[in-house]
Amino acid sequence: MTLIAILLPWLSFFLRGKIFTGILCLILQITILGWIPAAIWAVISLNNARADKRTDRIIKAMQQQR
Repeated sequence: MTLIAILLPWLSFFLRGKIFTGILCLILQITILGWIPAAIWAVISLNNARADKRTDRIIKAMQQQR
């Protein structure tokens, strides 16, 4: 998924269900100079989503131990 976020940032957003963000990213990616910030944005967003999933799993595990 990280490779998709670098090569096709807009597709990375579409695959995660963020359609509006994907369209905005596609508009940014249309220009050559805009492709680099779009790729960085997609990778950071992907890493944040992964961190959120890890945090949710930790919280659920802590709640089950009570």
